[in-house]
Amino acid sequence: MKIGFFEIEKWERELFKEAFPKEKLFFSTGLVKPNKELEVISIFVNSIINDEILDRMPKLKLITTRSTGFNQIDLEACKRRKINVCNVPVYGENTVAEHAFALILGLSRKLISCVEGKKCFIRQNLRGVDLFGKTLGVIGCGNIGKNVARIGRGFGMKVLVFDLCRVPGLSKKVGFQYVTLDQLLKESDVISLHLPYNKHTFHLIDAKKLKMMKKSSFLINTSRGEIIDSLSLVRVLKKRKLAGAGLDVLEEEGRLFDIEKGIHNYRTKKSKAIFMANKQLLKMENVLVTPHNAFNTQEALGRILETTIKNIRGFMKGRKINLLSA
Repeated sequence: MKIGFFEIEKWERELFKEAFPKEKLFFSTGLVKPNKELEVISIFVNSIINDEILDRMPKLKLITTRSTGFNQIDLEACKRRKINVCNVPVYGENTVAEHAFALILGLSRKLISCVEGKKCFIRQNLRGVDLFGKTLGVIGCGNIGKNVARIGRGFGMKVLVFDLCRVPGLSKKVGFQYVTLDQLLKESDVISLHLPYNKHTFHLIDAKKLKMMKKSSFLINTSRGEIIDSLSLVRVLKKRKLAGAGLDVLEEEGRLFDIEKGIHNYRTKKSKAIFMANKQLLKMENVLVTPHNAFNTQEALGRILETTIKNIRGFMKGRKINLLSA
């Protein structure tokens, strides 16, 4: 079987060679490129799979993304071509939750400003806020959200959760309260997003929702950038209607990678406006931006590769593992 691995690092290549010694393997550190001979491809979050790509890969039978999120893949287009798609549903429930709290602590204790001012040890304008006794709002209480709630309880925070699917007994076990989205937005001092990106969650946090939040609150996003209306977020932050934001993901963040490569064309005026908003977010003192890095630990990457190998081996043996449906 001919298998292509895209967006991978050198050390990952060696593991895949060991896992599939008898298969014909193709490796690339870049984004997916059509190859008419490939039957299986393994991609990451930046490779877009659409009709244009699929039309040029007639032998493709399986796409496995090395991520939980799969919004970069057109599932309907794959379904029409009878191409199986699978993901890594569980790998970083603690990893991403820890990163979310790294962002929270970075904002609440002004860590970046503290580090930048360490040479003269002047504490002016470096006063932070306690997390103990504050209210943490978790939007989306899946595997990652549950861990964020547990960590919040460990900090002595009151935890509110909004989730369309309420799991019996979970709130008592972890120690949180299920509430409506509006109540969570109005009462929380820290709001952390842990949702998949789809048509229902697109711009869930828009201008109206941002206005509901406390001026002293922090907004954290380690899920997908498109869940927040970035233009509205910039306006709110500029007017000091929000204390700060910790963002591991940005709306249309791929454009930032394109600019680094010298690609400056924009699809629409809105796309250019979003790019300019992202540039502003990167410069704001009360905003921490990390480069979609919440997943990036040795342990989590090991779990991702292990599951990816299982997905491919299972498919080769006629078993469909972690299959997604349109």
